[in-house]
Amino acid sequence: MERYDLLYRLYGEFDTETLREYQEFVDLFPAVDSRVALEHWQDASEELDTRKGEIRDSFVPGETFAEVAAHATRDQAFTALDLLSAYDRAINVLVLDVDETLRSAGNTDNEIPRNTLHRLTEFYESGVPIVICTGQTLENVKGFMIQGLGSEVVHSGDLSIVYESGNGVFTPGHGAETKRLLYEGLDEFVREVFDDVRARALTEAPEAVRHGCHLQGNEFNVTLKPNYETGSERAREIIDTALVYQLQLLGTAVARAAAADLDEDDAVGWARAYYADADPEIRGVLEREGEYEARDLDELPDVLADAYDRIDVAYYEADAAEISSLELNKVAGVVAALEVLGVDDPFALVMGDSKTDLRVMRWAEENHAGIAAAPNHASSDVLEHVLSTDELVFDRGKSAELLGTAYAMNCLAGLD
Repeated sequence: MERYDLLYRLYGEFDTETLREYQEFVDLFPAVDSRVALEHWQDASEELDTRKGEIRDSFVPGETFAEVAAHATRDQAFTALDLLSAYDRAINVLVLDVDETLRSAGNTDNEIPRNTLHRLTEFYESGVPIVICTGQTLENVKGFMIQGLGSEVVHSGDLSIVYESGNGVFTPGHGAETKRLLYEGLDEFVREVFDDVRARALTEAPEAVRHGCHLQGNEFNVTLKPNYETGSERAREIIDTALVYQLQLLGTAVARAAAADLDEDDAVGWARAYYADADPEIRGVLEREGEYEARDLDELPDVLADAYDRIDVAYYEADAAEISSLELNKVAGVVAALEVLGVDDPFALVMGDSKTDLRVMRWAEENHAGIAAAPNHASSDVLEHVLSTDELVFDRGKSAELLGTAYAMNCLAGLD
């Protein structure tokens, strides 16, 4: 109980709220060419050091408690200590989703907040590698990570990017292992199906899809995105049409790759029935479009069942229709990233909001390899998992607060 008693004393005897305000000001003060502004920053920096010094002189080891007080609220610090007591391990790798986790279209103007970026930099400087795990293309995520964290961090060898939800892993600074194309490990049949679908995705599309959609620049997944504003009624209409078309493409591509005596139109019907059964949202689209056909899946030909069991079709209302491989996901990407980074015994902080992130969270739990956290607007399945484990839920756009808890956890781990 000694560590708990020391925390009670820390937050009871010292003005930690003002200390954190000074710390945040010093950390996030913008680079400006102004003598007056720089003098103000210097005054704040000196006051911060004085306040930290008072804590250093009152505790052994004082530096640890000064850092905890400067980075975490009372509740965050006690949560950190509870986690440390439960797992007896510090976080040794961050596994982080980006959209609606580190940044939010609703609260952060779809940019990663400066305080979140600073927290990530602090973890990096303390020797904790970072895995960015996203469904976005590599070029997109590379761009905003370099802009946010700087080229030195991104190319340090301690940051890895799992892109397209696990199709590839990019870890600069690791020679031949810098870029792993995980989709190259898929068998020829699956790759042939994807090549066929990709080649015909727009060239054979109905006019509405050809003029109303574009192919996202993926290396492997086939993702149709609307040319209209995401979330708009027009985007919803075009993505519904695109989904029906994608299922047609997939059915014919599987029939061709199977090189069996399969009628392509029949294969399309089976594709629509299979994925409608797997996803109520897809069934709803097919019904609205007049393309749903009920079939007894017990009669699904084995060659089609084997293919469809390995290929995922995802519908994101008014946003995207996507075909991806079920053999590649964020878990496969994270495992590959950890291997390249040399993290042999991971205890990760996994932060995410969607079902693709949930797979990583469950992997971490099943393998005693970390803890999970999610924003309060995450999918219901993600929130159910997080609330059933350590209840690490944070407000939309407030990922820095959860990272502050993890940072305090690592500071306190150094007391042992």
